[in-house]
Amino acid sequence: MQYSQLGRTGATVSRLVLGTMNFGPHTAEEDAFAIMDRALDQGVTFFDTANGYGGADRRGWTEEIIGRWLASRGRREEIVLATKVFGEMGPGKNDRGLSALNVRRAVDESLRRLQTDHIDLYQMHHVDRSAPWEEIWQAMELLVAQGKITYVGSSNFAGWHLAQANEAARARHSLGLVSEQSLYNLFTRDIELEVLPAAEHYGMGVIAWSPLAGGKLGGRSEKGVRRGTAESRDDSAELTAQLDRWEAFCAERDLAPGQVALAWLLHRPGVLGPIIGPRTMEQLDSAIEAVEITLSDDDLATLDEIFPGPGGPAPEAYAW
Repeated sequence: MQYSQLGRTGATVSRLVLGTMNFGPHTAEEDAFAIMDRALDQGVTFFDTANGYGGADRRGWTEEIIGRWLASRGRREEIVLATKVFGEMGPGKNDRGLSALNVRRAVDESLRRLQTDHIDLYQMHHVDRSAPWEEIWQAMELLVAQGKITYVGSSNFAGWHLAQANEAARARHSLGLVSEQSLYNLFTRDIELEVLPAAEHYGMGVIAWSPLAGGKLGGRSEKGVRRGTAESRDDSAELTAQLDRWEAFCAERDLAPGQVALAWLLHRPGVLGPIIGPRTMEQLDSAIEAVEITLSDDDLATLDEIFPGPGGPAPEAYAW
């Protein structure tokens, strides 16, 4: 396993992040326990979840599963535990967002479900345009002072949101955001324009979600059907040709496409690591092997040809 600092903090985390969104709706609790056991035994120490995971009818289900695993294993201090706040958790008008009122309630509910007394990384799942930063940081600082959370991160923020948040924290002499969790994969590279440069400027680690682009980068299944596309009539000829080139690239190197997609992210400057969301033990083991893959400069250049990015950071990507 590879390890890195959590942004500009002194905390060390594994560069593969165990995503748990499938636990409950798609992965039975017994299997989820086995996956978490194996992940930790293989050196994956960074576990990520969210208060809303579990489905519309079972929000909080995933945190409850993790909580029962933590209670039964006694290995809480071996992991860096991250969860998120923002999504709608009840019928009340204040059961969502980043108001101080909801943050106070939400963290206590997450701690109860997770059966722990602290959350290592508390992430804002989305920007809340209705809550002023002074209110948000006052709430987060109180949680740090109370020992309920250690660090604060963000997810799905634009580059200017990262600047807003961190400058507001600086004015309060607060640590600010230490990580940003963004949609990032070979297909979706928009964050290279402004999010990655902003995160680098503020010393934030970037965590990539959906590293396989909903399965499209996972290659063909045993039945010969591409994962995430089903090769439907809606698939364009351009996409088909692109995926053909991608799979040929991986085949020439005798590597599984999903592993190469993860390895590419591990080679990206400023990226702490990708979130892996295994539904099965086999998927977990395959993802862990990606850490050992080294891509040459020529490999990376070829991947840029197959999956062109935006052209670098803004404004040079679109201006002189």
